[in-house]
Amino acid sequence: MSDPGAPDLLRFWFEECQPAQWFRKDPAFDQQVRERFGPLSERALAGDLQPWADQPGSALALVLLLDQLPRQLRRDQPGAFAGDAAALELSLAALARGWIEAEAQPSRRQFWLMPVMHSEDLAIQEQGLKLFERFTDTKTTEFARRHRDVIARFGRFPHRNEALGRSSSAEELAFLEQPGSRF
Repeated sequence: MSDPGAPDLLRFWFEECQPAQWFRKDPAFDQQVRERFGPLSERALAGDLQPWADQPGSALALVLLLDQLPRQLRRDQPGAFAGDAAALELSLAALARGWIEAEAQPSRRQFWLMPVMHSEDLAIQEQGLKLFERFTDTKTTEFARRHRDVIARFGRFPHRNEALGRSSSAEELAFLEQPGSRF
């Protein structure tokens, strides 16, 4: 069997998977992702798939490999966030090239923008909220608003502190005890 490519990943993510699988902690799904796309994600994180950034379809697959898949493949580890900067750069480039606006499928637009939602930079979060309002649905926009509000309050995502070896403040620890604080 040949190595999977961008069309394989996009078909898996947007056609074979159910949206409920994308964000739920599920060891069986994580294992399926690991077996099918783990090596490809590692290649993306190493910079080996940079030519994929030149076309909308393969660039979206690269965003998934850098942003979403590491969160499943390296759950609760520092490596879960290793591709965030590169994914954000791709997302913003796609926006500038008009690829997000040209994308007809709302779920694909959502994943184009996920690196913006995952940013710990308040200015990016503010810009992102407007993008989510423009390009996604109300539910996704509300989720983006919650992310922005956490960054506005703490300057970072407290739920990442343990994985990244950061000390949590008393306020952050109290926040993490609240239902829905870990996304």
